[in-house]
This record gives sequence, structure tokens and C-alpha cells, in this order.
Amino acid sequence: MASYKPKNILITGAAGFIASHVANRLVRNYPEYKIVVLDKLDYCSNTKNLLPSKLSPNFKFVKGDIESADLVNYLLITESIDTIMHFAAQTHVDNSFGNSFEFTKNNIYGTHVLLEACKVTGQIRRFIHVSTDEVYGETDEDAVVGNHEASQLLPTNPYSATKAGAEMLVMAYGRSYGLPVITTRGNNVYGPNQFPEKLIPKFILLAMRGKTLPIHGDGSNVRSYLYCEDVAEAFEVILHKGEVGRVYNIGTKKERRVIDVARDICKLFSMDPETSIEFVENRPFNDQRYFLDDQRLKNLGWSERTVWEDGLKKTIKWYTQNPDWWGDVTGALLPHPRMLMMPGSTHFDSEDGKETSYVSGPNQTRMVVPTPKGGSSPQKQSLKFLIYGRTGWIGGLLGQLCEKQGIAFEYGKGRLEDRSSLNADIQNITPTHVFNAAGVTGRPNVDWCESHKTETIRANVAGTLTLADVCRDHGLLMMNFATGCIFEYDTAHPQGSGIGFKEEDKPNFIGSFYSKTKAVVEKLLKEYDNVCTLRVRMPISSDLNNPRNFITKISRYNKVVNIPNSMTVLDELLPISIEMAKKNLRGIWNFTNPGVVSHNEILEMYKTYIDPKFKWENFTLEEQAKVIVAPRSNNEMDASKLKKEFPELLSIKESLIKYAFEPNRRT
Repeated sequence: MASYKPKNILITGAAGFIASHVANRLVRNYPEYKIVVLDKLDYCSNTKNLLPSKLSPNFKFVKGDIESADLVNYLLITESIDTIMHFAAQTHVDNSFGNSFEFTKNNIYGTHVLLEACKVTGQIRRFIHVSTDEVYGETDEDAVVGNHEASQLLPTNPYSATKAGAEMLVMAYGRSYGLPVITTRGNNVYGPNQFPEKLIPKFILLAMRGKTLPIHGDGSNVRSYLYCEDVAEAFEVILHKGEVGRVYNIGTKKERRVIDVARDICKLFSMDPETSIEFVENRPFNDQRYFLDDQRLKNLGWSERTVWEDGLKKTIKWYTQNPDWWGDVTGALLPHPRMLMMPGSTHFDSEDGKETSYVSGPNQTRMVVPTPKGGSSPQKQSLKFLIYGRTGWIGGLLGQLCEKQGIAFEYGKGRLEDRSSLNADIQNITPTHVFNAAGVTGRPNVDWCESHKTETIRANVAGTLTLADVCRDHGLLMMNFATGCIFEYDTAHPQGSGIGFKEEDKPNFIGSFYSKTKAVVEKLLKEYDNVCTLRVRMPISSDLNNPRNFITKISRYNKVVNIPNSMTVLDELLPISIEMAKKNLRGIWNFTNPGVVSHNEILEMYKTYIDPKFKWENFTLEEQAKVIVAPRSNNEMDASKLKKEFPELLSIKESLIKYAFEPNRRT
């Protein structure tokens, strides 16, 4: 049997229960694979689940949502992903009765985003989709043969319906676009690290607290349970030996009634099951039994290793040794927890209507049992950006990016130098972050500032400082778009040396009034610890019709100087500015692509990709000085600090080709 060898694997939902065991196993067993894990850190995720992999050189964690098409595409390309193992999903059936739309959004739309990214990038060699035994629906109580992979899908609850819907999309992309898909359908999994809304960890934690174990209905419902490490091994086998286009059941024929699970746990805690078990109202249409035929996977060489008694003892030992792994999970231990799943916060809907609130876990998610209908509950605010510079180029692009990523945003109405109007904006909009892309850069260029010095000071200095001060008063981080046009080549940083100006270097270019104001305000902003300053240089984008685009500018000049400079490709770097805001990064950052590129090199690319007949002439800096009012800054900036934080950042020439010239290729 041919064995598949991946290189770069993306695992979604990897801070969750099953996926974390799979990720840790692959990182440990295959140091030659690069394992990139993506998780939005929802209520049932925990970065501590990935601690065994944290320091491994072949492991990378990315916080993000599979519903963000931009992020998914970006990761697939920059990490050269060839394999996806898609675990991310809302999985708790009880929750799906109270908030089924969230399940549709996460499980179906999120899967669709991933599939479309795979189609667009065309580089995926395996897409392993993780589904559930629940898509088959209820198995007859007297059935001796389990559901096999070709059995009809008959889901009975909103959760399993969304998983079945996601499967249909996976199958369709496999057939329509030839995407190499494999689907798994698994029995219940138990073991260390599982969030205690699920049966076994819930019973263990309740037993640890001396509380009764609540059973839905009469406890006769039958389930099959697999230990997490056995399941991780199953995914390891499917990854390497699974056949494209196939479905694989991951199951066991050893079934247990819920009442027997409770009794086994009582026995291990020396509790009397007669007094320690209580029967509560059943949930809507609680399937009686799920039973799988697992022969196809066994044919690949897998079989379960962990017997029930050993697995249960290991699990109990882990929870007793790690009682605070999830923080205060009182809300999850209710007989019928219902999570309302607001972004960034966790809510449990109690049937008894009592209100309690808890702060939970290492990620500081909030878990609340809200009041009955009509009441209100506190919730942690999700991302919301307040952007200044609506009519500006960068400000406009930021708004478009927020729309694509589903980030709430509004443009500020106040003028930067008017403190009261800024306070009004913040009070009305209640942002989590403020982006300042406003200021005067010149009309049509920086020469305008030479004859409009008061207006330039008002916008670039007074306005920026006022906004920083107001943001500090409100406890807000300000992402401030600044400029790298405050340096020029000198004896310590000679042209062509590769020695770039660093973040801590003092500005040395005062040739234009625009640059003077920018240097002054940058120095003053160092006194504010709530500011992240991004030094942009000669911005470039894929929009070659935009007159502000550096490529557009020089392609329309009669003559150009030929001198190497650091530059900023906005298509690549603006999304990074949003990630920097999410990380709450501060201080000064050279916001350019690594390396330099000369005017002639850009125009050569223009000729190659856009217009083979294009011609241009060069002139010297002295000749240029005769047709411009203020000198221009030319320099190389050291982008190593940004590159260290975002290793996927491309060099300036690579970025120019990928984001500006390839999308506009006409030759």
C-alpha cells in the first residue's frame, strides 16, 4: 500500500480536545513535518493543550478563525501547506439546540471557506475532514451490523445536520474540482484535556466535588467510547495510508450505556451509585444508539489499544492532577448547559434561571449562566476598530480588509486636533483599537507641505498627539501609520551596504517639512506606551490605477532617479497591521518588506509583466532637485524586527512580484 508523506500540515481547531492530541503526536513523531495549527481559542479550546509541542522547531501556532478567507489563503500560501486536517467545529449537541445558527456558521461556512481556499491555491495534496458518527442518525437497538461508510446520512439534531452538510461540501469539492479529500466519522472520544461539557469529564469533575451525576432520561442510551491516544493514532494512520475519496469510520464495537459509564466512575471514586446518580429531563430527540462498522480502518492496520478500564483510570488521574486546567467551569457542569456563543465570550443557559458569573481559564474567557429571557448578561467585547483617515489610501484599504475579515469597524467623524470630537467618537463607537491613517502627506506630493506648514503641523503633529492622548485616557491601543521618510543614507548606513536604519536610530533627514513633522511627532509619541508606530515607506499596492501607488507614480514620470529604497507592499503588510493590533504590539516598527529595490528594477518588472514597450530615462539627484521643491528621502530600513515577529514576510522583490505584478500581468 502506497504511503503518503506530507510536508507542511495545517491542523484546524488544534487547541481543542481531539486535534491537540493529534497535533502533539505528529509534532513528536515526525520532526521532518512542519505542523501549523490554527485555532480561534473558543470556550472549549486551551493553548495549554498544546504545551508538549510549544518549543518544538516544527510547530507553529496561529490564533485565527477558519471563517476568515483572507487568513486561510494567507496561511496556505505563506506556509506552503500541502495537507489540511480539519477538526475545527462546534461539537456539543446540547448547544446546538439553543444556538443552531452558530453551528451552521462554524461547521458549514467555515468548512466551505477552507475548501474554497484549497481550490484557489491548488496546492493541497490531502484534505482530511473530521466528521462524526452522529451523521448516520440513530442505529436500531437490535442491529448487529454497524453503519458502514456508504450508509445513508440521517442526522437527527442541528449539530449532526451541520456536520452532514459540511460533508456534502467536502464531497462536492472532491468531485467537482478533484480536491483530494478524505472524511472520517468517529465514535465518542474521551481522555485528558477534554472540556467538561462532555459526559465523561463532566462526571469526573462532579465526582471530584462530591456532587451527584446527572443522567439525561433513563440512562439506557448506548454509546461507544475510544481513548484519545488511540484516536490520534487512527488519524496518523489515515494521514499516511488513507485513500483519497474514501470515508473511514473510527469506531469500536464495545458499547456502553450512559448509566453504566456513571456507575463505573462512581466505583472508581468509591461512591454509591444509588445515591450519587440522579435522572434529569432528557434532551430533545436523544439518539438511542450509534454503532459503526470499523473494518475499513482496521484494513489499514489500526485497532484500538486502550481497554475501557485503563483509559478511564488514566483520565481520572489526569483530571485529579489538573483540577484547574479549565478554570472555573461550574456553568459547564449543569445538567443542561447551553452556550449562547457570543464572540470572545462564553455563556451557559441554565434551565433553572439562576444567574451566576465566572471568570474562566488561562484565556480569560467569560462563562456566565445568564438570566431568563428579558434579562441581560455581561459579555467580553469582540474586536471593533475605529479608523481615522477614511478618504486616505491606507484608511480606505483598512476598511476593506475589515469587511473581508468580518471585523466590526467605523470611521471616525471627529477631527484629530479636536479633543472633544475624538472623545465623542470613542464614546459612541466603543472600539477595542484605534487606527490612525490620517494626516497630511501632500497634494499631490510632499512639496505641498512646504507652502502649507501650519496645516501640516496641525494634522501631523497636534492631531496625532491629541489622538494618542485621548486613546490613553480610554485605555486604547493606537495603531499609528507613520513614515520611514525620516532617514537618508549616511556614512554609517551607506547605499548598497545592506546596513539598514533600525527602530531605535534617530531620524537624520530634514530635507522636507513633511519629514520634519513626522520625525518630531515620532519622538514625542515615545512618551505614550499605548502607541504602535508603523513606519511605512513608498507604499505600493496591486491597484496600478491608483495615483498614490509608487509603481503608478514612477511609470508616469518622464524621468526617474535610479536609487535603491526600502518600500511597503500594502497588500501584504496591511493585514499584518491588523494582526499586530490583535497581539496588542507597541513601540516603533519599520513597516517595510525586507531588503531594497531600485526605481529601475521596478520599471524593469513593469516592462516584463505589464508593458514590454515601456521605456524610461534616468536623471541624477541634482537634475531631480531642479524640478522638485523639497529633497526626497532615500534609505534602507532594517525590517528584521518585523520579520522575526512575522517570519512569513516576503522580501520586497518577492512581494512586488506576488502582490503587484503577477495579479496585473498582461504579457
